[in-house]
Amino acid sequence: MFYNFLYPLHEQFSIFNVFRYITFRTSYATVTALLISFILGPLLIRYLSKNEFHERVDEKYLEHHKIKTKTPTMGGILILVSFLAPTLLWADISNRFVWTAVLTALLYGGIGLMDDIIKLKNGVGVSVKAKFAMQFLAAVPILFLISGDPGFEGDFTRLQMPFFKNLRPDLSYFYYIFAAIVIVGASNAVNLTDGLDGLAIGPITIAFAAYTAIAYVSGHGGFADYLQIPFIRGAGELSVLCGAVVGASLGFLWFNSYPAEVFMGNTGSIPMGALLGVVALITKHEIILV
Repeated sequence: MFYNFLYPLHEQFSIFNVFRYITFRTSYATVTALLISFILGPLLIRYLSKNEFHERVDEKYLEHHKIKTKTPTMGGILILVSFLAPTLLWADISNRFVWTAVLTALLYGGIGLMDDIIKLKNGVGVSVKAKFAMQFLAAVPILFLISGDPGFEGDFTRLQMPFFKNLRPDLSYFYYIFAAIVIVGASNAVNLTDGLDGLAIGPITIAFAAYTAIAYVSGHGGFADYLQIPFIRGAGELSVLCGAVVGASLGFLWFNSYPAEVFMGNTGSIPMGALLGVVALITKHEIILV
């Protein structure tokens, strides 16, 4: 938003020329997300605790994890708000990839929130079949938006193989199945990693930090050509989003570190994984995600 409103003024005021640089906006998105997380964290934790949105632990694990039953869950709301707001502030809001990523976070965040709310009531949450069905269904509009972007220049269905310069097999229509599996698989991978101990935030921070760099070089013609990786026009704006996720994750880690004041729950793990999968697809670095 800042880019769209302030950068056009650079001809009158040269100071606004700085908004053209993705590295500048990524840095400030990261810091903004961190600050939002620090400010909203205590308020959200207090609200969740007051309303007894506490972690539900299966009886067979209760002996070793009893202390977690008093720790509030659904802290993923903090992560989502903390990175979505800076993304919309610092990214180019006319960029289709940015809105695709935002839609991903909202759709899968909704699935995770529903799962957490039902889990608070019945101790189990949404059934596995229903959850998978919703995740694959949510992937449909996301893939439609990604595949229709002109930034791929007709190479959307090609798979980039790391360390092999000229090996780029075209999966044709099978790529859409593969892409859906990447999104849903990454979503559930982060969900399983988080588990009862809330372990996902560390790997999430590291992975998104890596994709911050990957998105930047993939969207930069000179770097992409030099590194012999696919150049995806417009993908560089995802660096701003990834940087914001890193900032939000570091802020959440402050409250999640031992002894944890809050867990992200499925509200955080399911959308974070899906978002990671979508960024991997857009940058054509799906295999690296493994």
